[in-house]
Amino acid sequence: MTRPPKAPKLPPEEEARLAAEAEAFAASEADYEFYDADAEASDPSALGALPTGAEAIEMLEASADPEKAVEAAAYHKAERRYLGVSVPLIDDLVTLWRAQAGDDAAARVALARDLWASDIHEAMVASAKLLTQARLRPDGEAWDLIASWVPLFDAWAIADAVCKAGDRRLVADPSRLDEVEAWIYDENMWARRATLVMTLPWTKQRNPSEADTQIRERVMNWMVILADDRSWFIQKAIATWLRELSKRDPERVQLWLNEHGRSIKKFARIEAGKLLPQPLEDELDDEMDGTEDQVEGDQIAPTQDASDTPKG
Repeated sequence: MTRPPKAPKLPPEEEARLAAEAEAFAASEADYEFYDADAEASDPSALGALPTGAEAIEMLEASADPEKAVEAAAYHKAERRYLGVSVPLIDDLVTLWRAQAGDDAAARVALARDLWASDIHEAMVASAKLLTQARLRPDGEAWDLIASWVPLFDAWAIADAVCKAGDRRLVADPSRLDEVEAWIYDENMWARRATLVMTLPWTKQRNPSEADTQIRERVMNWMVILADDRSWFIQKAIATWLRELSKRDPERVQLWLNEHGRSIKKFARIEAGKLLPQPLEDELDDEMDGTEDQVEGDQIAPTQDASDTPKG
């Protein structure tokens, strides 16, 4: 495959603008229950046939913006083709395709597979969004496809879009957590991070069942293992998971921080405990140098919580 030419480095003001757009997008999808399957058309045939993968890509290309494509390539830094299509336009197309597919889960999975295989940023985001639905039956093929993508993650935007699709499938069948647990030891940092991003729904339950509480404990045990991972994105994911849980179960988060807080980075401790009634006293503050909170590598850290919500 021919790779696009290396994108030029963006000036600071452009970096800031793109980061602001990412933050606005994250805020727009912050609710895990934003999608209403009942709002889809009751008669999919009235909307026309579901496009093939090639036809769907042509629809995305019709909205391409070459200037924004260069900006997106410089921002996301993953070497693939970018079209510069805005997130709202991707959402509109995905909404249409989901409605055209109706209850045909296999057709939706087939289209998602073709879009992902294109290695086009916007098409890959769209492929994940096609599978982001609480009620998708049968969903075995969808989960298998999502899980097959995880080892291929190479940037936060695509990883988070897929994780949002994956968390629905985990809630639908928590036995899949056995497969997710293996990702803790994956060589790919984004795969390790997915173990926390995909399990965020268990931080948001106000009245968890006994089974759900056990899953919370299971994930918190994963975080003990991941705490030694010094990657900024892993540390941020731990902090976000704990912070979200502290809104519903502050005592449990306080206990985790008391026992394991010293094993995570300073910024992660602060973020994890900032909503607690009695934030963890950090006796190690003076020992931290000014470099530990830097993002590793040349991956840009978005201004919003990198493990909160998917972005496009």
